[in-house]
Amino acid sequence: MFTPDRAFSGFAVKDLGEAKAFYGDTLGIPVQELDMGLLELTLGSGAKVMVYPKPDHVPAVFTIMNFDVDDVEAAVDDLNDRGIATKIYDDADFPTDAKGISRDMGPAIAWFLDPSGNVLAVVEAS
Repeated sequence: MFTPDRAFSGFAVKDLGEAKAFYGDTLGIPVQELDMGLLELTLGSGAKVMVYPKPDHVPAVFTIMNFDVDDVEAAVDDLNDRGIATKIYDDADFPTDAKGISRDMGPAIAWFLDPSGNVLAVVEAS
């Protein structure tokens, strides 16, 4: 019987070792190695996200995961201190300031990339 109460999300990466180091060590998300060469991220909410390898991976052209933060500016400073670039857009579609923060399209948001080119974002809580 279908039941949506145990749904989870997943996304592909080109290299599981890079993904494990980035999500676990750099971002500080608990990462568990699963059978069959998969990773499982456990988010602060308790939600699980499956990460799977895809050698011919092509990153999506949209944000695959958002991190809700109280202060986007502080989050961007912290990400930059960890060596993560947040200035990834520089065009009219996504106008951002020098730190890569967009404040004109709703809540303050800044995007960044994982090692596979997947787009992630920090979004200021509303």
